[in-house]
Formats: sequence, C-alpha cells, structure tokens
Amino acid sequence: MRSSRMLKSVFFFFESVKTHNYYLFCSWSLIALTEGLLYNYIINKIILTKFREGLAVLAEGFFITFEGIEGSGKTTQINLLAEYLREQGYQVLVSREPGGTALGEKIRELLLDPQYDSMDYRTEILLYAADRAQHVREKIKPALEQGKIVISDRFVDSNLAYQAAGRGLDYEMVYQINDWVIDSTWPDLTFILDIEIKEGLKRARALSLDEAGDRLEREVDDFHQRVRDAYLEMAEGERFALVDAGGDREEVQKNIKKIIARRLF
Repeated sequence: MRSSRMLKSVFFFFESVKTHNYYLFCSWSLIALTEGLLYNYIINKIILTKFREGLAVLAEGFFITFEGIEGSGKTTQINLLAEYLREQGYQVLVSREPGGTALGEKIRELLLDPQYDSMDYRTEILLYAADRAQHVREKIKPALEQGKIVISDRFVDSNLAYQAAGRGLDYEMVYQINDWVIDSTWPDLTFILDIEIKEGLKRARALSLDEAGDRLEREVDDFHQRVRDAYLEMAEGERFALVDAGGDREEVQKNIKKIIARRLF
C-alpha cells in the first residue's frame, strides 16, 4: 500500500512540473508529507532535487507561441487571449517575430519586402536568427523572469516550418542555429492554427497593402503546403496544441481557452 502511494506521489510530482499544474503539485506535496517521503533516502536522492527545481519552474513566467501558415488568424487570437488572461489577473507581454524590438522591426522590413525576392535562403535564416536573438535577450527572457506570461506571434517553429520544410534547408542546421540564439528559452505551449492554404492566403492578401501580398505570401502554393504539412507533423508533439482556424474567431478562441485551462490554470 505504501509503495503504491509512493509511486502515485512520484507520478503527481513529475506531471505537476511538466505541465505546471498547481493542483497536481499540491497532491504530490500532501502525499509526500503524509507518508514521510521527504525524509526517505531514496526519494531525497531521486526527487528532492527535482522538487527544488519544480518550485523554480512554478515561480517563473509562462511562454506561449502561436504558429500557422499565412492568414491563419494568429494576431487576432493572440490579442483575444491576452485580453482574457489580463482579466484573470495575469501580467501579459505580447510580441511578434520578426520584430518585437526596435532592431527586430528593421529586420522585419528586410525579410518581408518583395523587392528582396532574390534573398539567399542562408541570408534569410541568419536574419531571422539575428532578430530572434535580440528578441529573446531584450524582451522575452526579462518578462519571463518577472513572472509574466509571454505570447509571441511566431518563434523557432516558424523557421523549422518555413526554412527547413518550405525552403528545403537542412533541418538539423536550422534547429542548431535557433537553439543557440534562444539560449534554451523554448516555449511552454505552442498553438498551431491550421487552415487550408487557399483560404489562409486569401485572408492574408486581403489585409496586405499590396494585392499580391508580402515576400512570403507571394510564394507558390506548393511552398505553403510544405509549411502546413510541417506544422501538422509538429502538432503531434507534447508541447503543441492544434486548433482548427477555419471557423469564426469566437469559436477558435473558445477552443484556445479550453486548452489554456488545461495547461496553465
């Protein structure tokens, strides 16, 4: 019986740290105190260190990113979610990539300007990396250290989808470049908003100053399909939450809130 409760407490602990779930954490604490597990040699060696790490994780901010093809509605859903979280009493920083900093906005102009349609793919990935390095150092890390929820419109996964899958660059190279520039600042939760490419591009181009869209929106459909396929494959990972973005914005936001309730509260 005691060993069963010990195993249960171990399960509650690791699940609470992995998911940042306060209630599971309390369940672990209660069982641990009741059974005297905090004084057990084995638990001390295997778990107690993780317990201290767990407290640090729970005390930090929460990093959310939104991904998806052009016109998937990321900006709209981010603004709705940020408003909702602020109403719940959270401090929220909303940012975007490329951009998010004064330097990043200049890089954004270069990356999206159609006049640079001959930009080499290696130049492109390194510009994204420069933007992200500044973004993480100047905005994201400081906000997380202050216990804020950070919501970013695109992050590393955009490079993996657009530059690795879309452009055909080496996946491992793209991953390693990004892992270096973000300094281990990976998102806690990533929403992938999924929509048919023709509908997405129609939406995106309707909002563009140029009917043809920006430099990325002008890419051929096959490129955008490769990007979408890459996102759908990513969505199978634990960090990701796939959301159908084809409905109206209220319906999409309702589904996002359901996921947030499971992952954050």
